[in-house]
Amino acid sequence: MFHVVLVEPEIPPNTGNIGRLCLATGARLHLVGPLGFSLDDRAVKRAGLDYWAEVDVREWESLAELREDAGESARFFYLTTKTERAYWSAEFRDGDYLVFGSETRGLPESLLAANAESCLTIPQQSEKVRSLNLATAVGIVLYEAVRQVDTILNP
Repeated sequence: MFHVVLVEPEIPPNTGNIGRLCLATGARLHLVGPLGFSLDDRAVKRAGLDYWAEVDVREWESLAELREDAGESARFFYLTTKTERAYWSAEFRDGDYLVFGSETRGLPESLLAANAESCLTIPQQSEKVRSLNLATAVGIVLYEAVRQVDTILNP
């Protein structure tokens, strides 16, 4: 099982769509607060459709709390536009945590600096685009991890 971590997500439909991606791939969704919305928000449920109740969602007050619960052997990858290492260069393993920042701020610079060796990016051809939509980015990276491990076809 992969773990998708959203740190301080702000846009309910993105979280709903990511929940659907997690359900489709058997991944667990971790939401690190504070959230920019309530999980009871109609927009989350609308984007998650009738699947939202089935999504394996865990809430955390901080990323440190999640990391402690995950244990020392857990591998965390931090997705950012502020690195050169492409996501496809990582060798993903079942159980990895894929960490994404908020839609407007991304992940904190201090977190990225402290974990530079674990930072990944989705390369973009055009410099006119600052970043991709959060749900799109999660889908790209999560399905590459699934492809590498083949957890859908061989659970």
